[in-house]
Amino acid sequence: MSGAFAGPWEDGMVAYNRGDYVPAIRLFRPLAEQGNAKAQSLIGVMYRRGQGVARNSIHAFIWLSRAAARGDARAKTELHEVSQTMTPQEISEAQQMAQACEASNYRSCEY
Repeated sequence: MSGAFAGPWEDGMVAYNRGDYVPAIRLFRPLAEQGNAKAQSLIGVMYRRGQGVARNSIHAFIWLSRAAARGDARAKTELHEVSQTMTPQEISEAQQMAQACEASNYRSCEY
């Protein structure tokens, strides 16, 4: 007997494409915390749009900057766009939060 098994990314994309954003972000978050740039980018987009989470430019910036640093082209574009809506103080805060989050290996992240 043979069957196809989907992983967290595939399951998350199915949920996301259905509009089930809360289960999608729950599946994407562990991947993002492990350094998956696509998951980081998508979480950033979800924070930017308020999909499954409260709309939050700072949290969007944090996740998008992590993905952009890993070379994700979509994240770079989204990061540029979200940064245009933020104050310099918000950008500075987001950069500090992102550095602290990654330095703690995502243990001290509240988002």
